[in-house]
Amino acid sequence: MKDKIGFWGYPYPKVINELKQKYPQAQWIDLDFDLSEFVPDSNILPESYCKIIKNIINNAIYYKNDLITIAAPVGKDKCDSGWFAAKLLKDMGFDVIETVFETFDYRKDVFISTSNLPLYDKITKITSDIISADSIDNYEQCKPKFGFWGVPPNDLSILKLFPNETHVYGWTRCVEAGVPADIELEMYVEPDIPTVFYAQAFCSKTQLAKYLANKYNGLYIDIDDYATNSIRAKIEAFLRLR
Repeated sequence: MKDKIGFWGYPYPKVINELKQKYPQAQWIDLDFDLSEFVPDSNILPESYCKIIKNIINNAIYYKNDLITIAAPVGKDKCDSGWFAAKLLKDMGFDVIETVFETFDYRKDVFISTSNLPLYDKITKITSDIISADSIDNYEQCKPKFGFWGVPPNDLSILKLFPNETHVYGWTRCVEAGVPADIELEMYVEPDIPTVFYAQAFCSKTQLAKYLANKYNGLYIDIDDYATNSIRAKIEAFLRLR
């Protein structure tokens, strides 16, 4: 019996709410996440390709018999690769609801991105709130010592290298603000805060990350799958020396 709804990115909230009402008992699965511990590689995509998109395809195929539908962002709120992934999955027989969430006329205040929570908790909380948001907004705030710009990394463990006083910028901050396609907010950082600019290897956001790192004298990193010891050492050195 199909009892799961797959999604990636930040589907249009109206679609999320409609699916919740239609399938109130369904389990939601974020297909972005790396489940390779038990999900095999489908070998459908090129070896040198964005790991997040690989996760989407691999996870969808693994759960195909359980998926009622997939809520699939395909606009500027995600990327062209997300659009291609939606087309491939449709071609493979999946029920796919394509969504575009490009409105940014109203930005919600952010409380998690600027809180004193550990960076790992900040980012996983922001992403989990896409489907199951609560109304808590009284997180203890902090003055930033560092910044982390980008999307939730495939290797979430690198977030544990950062101190709690790390503010979140980039697409992840846009998600908390409810405007995933707001390019002006995505490019915003506080100029005097030492910031790590992260992008997934083979992702078009590497263009933004590298440009902003150069502009604000930050650290640019891109990771294909899991962080090497060299990448970890580079992040640790940046945090220690800055």
